[in-house]
Amino acid sequence: MNEPAKPKSVGASVALAITGMTCGGCAGAVKRLLSKVPGVSGVEIDLALGRALVTGTAREEALLAALRGTGFAARPA
Repeated sequence: MNEPAKPKSVGASVALAITGMTCGGCAGAVKRLLSKVPGVSGVEIDLALGRALVTGTAREEALLAALRGTGFAARPA
């Protein structure tokens, strides 16, 4: 018997303003970096607005720390 899939708990969302993203490659790099932070369940990047929306249980400070020293600057949006 097939049971319905249980929805994943994604926790809260954190919006970040990110500078230094100039192309799709940059956006992909930021997405990969943020996705590696423990507790992150999803990352959406808006290159045109220079923003990332991160869902999950990761703390904002952990997300900002993941981007330090990478050439991308981030702050809460």
